[in-house]
Order: sequence, then C-alpha cells, then structure tokens
Amino acid sequence: MKKILICSMVVATIISCKESSIQTKESIAVTYPTTKKADTVSTYFGTEVKDPYRWLEDDMSEETGAWVAAQNEVTFDYLKNIPFREELKERLTSLWNYEKVGSPFKEGDYTYFSKNDGLQNQYVIYRYKTGDDPKNAEIFLDPNTFKEDGTISLGGLSFSENGKMAAYSVSEGGSDWRKVLVMNADTKEIVEDTLIDVKFSGVSWFKNEGFYYSSYDKPEGSELSAKTDQHKLYYHKLGTSQKRDELIFGGTPQEKHRYVGGRTSEDNRYLVVSASVSTSGNKLFIKNLTKPNAPFITILDNADTDTYVADNDGSTLYLVTNKNAPNKKIIKVDASNPTPENWKEVIAETENVLNVGTGGGYIFANYMVDAVSKVEQYDFNGKLVREIILPGVGSAGGFGAKKDDKELYYSFTNYTTPGSVYKYNLKDGTSKLYVKPDIDFNPANFESKQIFYTSKDGTKIPMIITHKKGLKLDGTNPTILYGYGGFNISLTPSFSITNAVWMEQGGIYAVANLRGGGEYGKKWHNAGTKMQKQNVFDDFIAAAEYLIDNKFTSSDYLAIRGGSNGGLLVGATMTQRPDLMQVALPAVGVLDMLRYHTFTAGAGWAYDYGTADDSKEMFEYLKGYSPVHNVKEGTKYPATLVTTGDHDDRVVPAHSFKFAAELQEKQAGDHPVLIRIETDAGHGAGTPVSKTINQYADIFGFTLYNMGYEMLPEKANIDVKK
Repeated sequence: MKKILICSMVVATIISCKESSIQTKESIAVTYPTTKKADTVSTYFGTEVKDPYRWLEDDMSEETGAWVAAQNEVTFDYLKNIPFREELKERLTSLWNYEKVGSPFKEGDYTYFSKNDGLQNQYVIYRYKTGDDPKNAEIFLDPNTFKEDGTISLGGLSFSENGKMAAYSVSEGGSDWRKVLVMNADTKEIVEDTLIDVKFSGVSWFKNEGFYYSSYDKPEGSELSAKTDQHKLYYHKLGTSQKRDELIFGGTPQEKHRYVGGRTSEDNRYLVVSASVSTSGNKLFIKNLTKPNAPFITILDNADTDTYVADNDGSTLYLVTNKNAPNKKIIKVDASNPTPENWKEVIAETENVLNVGTGGGYIFANYMVDAVSKVEQYDFNGKLVREIILPGVGSAGGFGAKKDDKELYYSFTNYTTPGSVYKYNLKDGTSKLYVKPDIDFNPANFESKQIFYTSKDGTKIPMIITHKKGLKLDGTNPTILYGYGGFNISLTPSFSITNAVWMEQGGIYAVANLRGGGEYGKKWHNAGTKMQKQNVFDDFIAAAEYLIDNKFTSSDYLAIRGGSNGGLLVGATMTQRPDLMQVALPAVGVLDMLRYHTFTAGAGWAYDYGTADDSKEMFEYLKGYSPVHNVKEGTKYPATLVTTGDHDDRVVPAHSFKFAAELQEKQAGDHPVLIRIETDAGHGAGTPVSKTINQYADIFGFTLYNMGYEMLPEKANIDVKK
C-alpha cells in the first residue's frame, strides 16, 4: 500500500505537522498542518466565547498567508492522487467546449450580444449594425485581453442614450470592488481616466452627459475584509475628474444606508433612488430631472417592504411592491404625489410570486409556480393580452425591452435543457427559436421530476430530482443534494455543464426549495429568517431523508452542497447531523454567525440572520447553530472539502478558514477534512472557465472517491463500491 505523507514547512513557527491516521483506499494519508490556537475570548451578554482561530481573520498577515499555502499544499497533494480526477477534468473540458450565445440587445445603431467560443475564460461582447447579418459581427469588447489568466472580468456594461458612449466595470480577482472605464463606442477608445473604488453598483446614464454610480468610502486596513456600511450615490459628468463627482444621495452620519442604488428612467425624466439598511426592504425616492435643482420626493419613507419602479408613462409611475401583497403586485401612481395612499392597483397579487419586465408598451408578469415559470403579457391598464407559450417546463427570463421595440429576446432552460434564446414578437405573441446550443449532451437521456416532501414541522417542501432515465433506485446512486434557503432567493431550474457531467456518471442531482428562499413569496422568506432559521436546516435534513427513504441514495452515497448562505446550510446540517451524509461541500460559506456582521457588508444580512449583538436570546440562538461554534470533539464528520477564494470580499474567507481549522482539530473519524483556497478568485462571479473546470474536477473527484469509487461510476460495477 502506498502512503503519501504531506507536511508543510512553510513557516515552522506557525505550522507544524499533525499526526493523522486518516486513510482511504489506495492509502492516501493526510497529515494536516497544525493551526496555531490563540487565547482570544469575546463576551456576549455575560457569556465568554473562545475564538482561538481569530488570527486567521487577518488576510494581510504573513501568518495567514503561510497557513493558506500550507493548507493548499495538503489539499492539492490529496486531490492529485485521486485516480480519475484527470478523466473528470477531460470530460468537463470536452462538454464545456461549445459555443454559447447570449440574448441580443440594441444600443444606438448597433445590436450587441455576448458569446463564448467554448473554452474562453470570459464571454466576449460582439456587435453588428442593426439590420445587417449577425454573421458580420465584430468584437466590441474582449475581457480575455484584460489579463492573460482571465482573472479580470467584465462586471457590467451600460450605454449612453444615443449609444455612442459606453461605461463598463471590471473586477480584479473576483473582488466586489470595481473600476469603471468609459469608452467611445464608435472608435472603441478609452476616453477618460478610470473611476476606482466602485462597489455594489450599476451604471445608469443620464442622456449622453454622464452617469450615476454607487460606492462606499474606501475602508482603512484590508479592502477585502474591513467593514463597509455607508453607501453613497454619485453623479459623474463626462470629461471631469472622479474627485469632482457630485454626491447625490447618502453620506449623512445620522442615517446610514448600506445599499443605495440609483437609475434613470428610459425617457431620462426621473432619477429613482432605492436606499436600504439590509438586503431586504427599501426606502424609495424619485427626482424630476427635467427641473433644475428639483428635490427628491419620497415614495416610501420606511424599509418595511420591497418596492421598485418598473417603468413610467410620462408622469405615471408603475411600481412593483410586496406592500400588503407578499407575492407582489403592480400599482400605478402620479410622480407628483406618489405615496401609498394614492396608489391604484394595476395587476393584483395572486397565489404565485410575481417578477416583472416591461417593453414595447407591455408589462410581462413572470410568475413562479412551484419554482417554474409562467409568463403573461399585459397592457399598461392591466388588461391581459395573452399567456406566453413557453418551450417547456422550466425557467424563462429576459422579458424586457425598450419602449419602441417590436420584439424581445428571452431565454429558456431547465435541469436537462441547455439554455436557448427565443425571439418574441410583441404584437402577435409568437416565439421563434433564435439560438440553440450545439452541445454533446442529449436531454432525452435524462429526466427531472418535482416531488413534495414533508419537513419536520409538517410543511410541504418542493424538490426537483434529476438523473439518467432508467436509473435503478437501490440506494447506491451517488447523489448531490443542493440548497440555499435564504435572502428571498429562488432556486429555479437551469442547465449546468458541471451538473450534466455529474449526471453522466450516474449521479443524481437534487435541488430542494427551502424556506428562507423566495419561491413562495415574503412569508416563505420570513419563515427561514432570524429565530426561524432552524426551519431551513430542518427542511434540508428532511430532503436528505426523503432521498434515502425512497432509495434514490443512502447516507454512504449522499453529498450535500451549497454556497454562500448555502455554505452556512451545509455547515449547520453537517454539524447537526454528521451521520446523514458521506460528503459535505460547503462553498464560500457564512460559517461564523457571531462575527459575520463585522466584515465588509455583512451587517446588511441582519434581516435574515439577526446579530449576536441584538439580544441575549438572538446571541444564544445564533451560537446554537453557528457551524464554527458547533464542531464537537470526538465526533465523526463526513469527508469535507471546504472551498473559498482568497479575494472573496462578500463572505470573507476567514469563515472557511476557521471552520476548516475546527474540523481538522476535532475530527474523530477517518474521513479527510480539506480546504481548497482558490487564488485570485472571489465569491464566484467572473471566475475564469479554466479555474471553474479545475475546481469541479476536484469537487466531483473528492466526492466520488470518498463514496468509495476507484474509477468513474459509469465504468464501475457494484463490486468496487464500499
């Protein structure tokens, strides 16, 4: 038997070798770096809480850098010895290598679209003269030229009213901090100095003169982890220095807003500003840009609801709101007196959650019915024009266009159907296939089924289960159960190249629509927040039990996966029920629930979580499920691969660092606990294709190997399983 000893000597005073008896088949032995423990203690409402790994929060220290290097050395030495890792990488690369085209949009004299030839790290923006043959399209902007390894990505692209100027934002290493460059769209030349330190912001043009954007004051210390909680809206006039940009909204010490966004109406008549203290609920203001020095008019003076302006027709505003309508409705009101007592209903709330787009003089009501799309077209008086016939059961998006457009483009996908683009005629309601990907994947060989299972308190929860047709339900199928359950975010069916490769190997991919999400409106969201957060974990545990009880899989072949808030979901589930799964895959997770609100924009998540400073009751509740604080000595935890990025300034990597350190110290079982720290990568957006392929080869390789496979399942027989 071959034994591999892994020991890091990066910084001998910090990291030493920890003896371990952990072995798997083929005797890949793991010797973890020993992580230094400090005597750090915090006191909450009279209760002392030890925090021995707090030093890992300092992302600027040499100690933390050495720890990252040592952990990655251990992890990658383990992963490279998985016998079928390269096969997975080759299949991921092969399947990924097909042309992907986004929906077209018109700006000025041109029609623009994004395209990836196959394995390009970043999508390229193309354009052609509107009315010409799209085959004559030229490259307008190629983010692959920003940096050779693809780690500088395009964050957003916005055009002036006449389409002759463009502003685009870029992210370096996956950071949420962006730079904004201004380009002459005709000549494709950069025309002025780059704007810096822009964060959580779009770019909204006012005519052809300048644009609005949002940012925070640059924090002292680390820009990747220091707290940012005073968002501001600025106006940049073309041809001037960023130092001269006008502060439009925010910045008053007596009233902090963590999220401020501003956008102009299509007719440039209004500036609409949304201001929030958390990720849920917003105040709403409007300013008449046709009147010099006009004041802001308040639409909503509190953040008790989620409300935004969808469109305007002259002075008539059309708002989407969940005020007295948890599933949302559309109202209209005159901009001169827009407060709620003057609202008039246009489209009433229904039993299904509403999302809204507008274009060509129509309103598009995209309803979510048990997590799948149903789209209806209305006029601006709220009269139903038609229900749009979609290509199938799945997710449809992109129902938006300019007021004078006669057509729009929408996308359609589900778990077995690669995303396609359809051209929709606004007048007669016909759809025509515009782009269908040519991919080496046959949807006819796979099936998706939605089931409803019962959670701990009796609530019915939907789950979509996807796999090869003819799969034998004998409890031995490798299965990934995925969930999120937070922030009013809905998990709707969509095709994934990575999941396709997983299913090709005989794997099952199951997605549970947990409470805390937005699948059934605000009540569903609230049922998974603060003191009801345990509902989310109970829903996920019940999903796993359903899959096991119905022989889709068993604990020996079950992996649980989630990212960000879903990383918290995985961390809480594996610490509460370590017996339930064979593999745990927490990605970029919120894992220290006592300190999450002290980093970057984390305090804005308090609507969903509450904070340890709120009350003794809230502190105790958070401490009761916080993954970092619930790793128990002597417990056998599943094989765990924690993943994060060193430039993640959304959920700082210290969450993952501390959780991995706790697990490595206290793991009593034989399963490995590894952390994979991607360099020059953030929370996920903009990650180069090459890094994504490598990451999923590692994740799937780790998962299958720790389920007992010595070769890929499609080549294996039952005898090679445990």
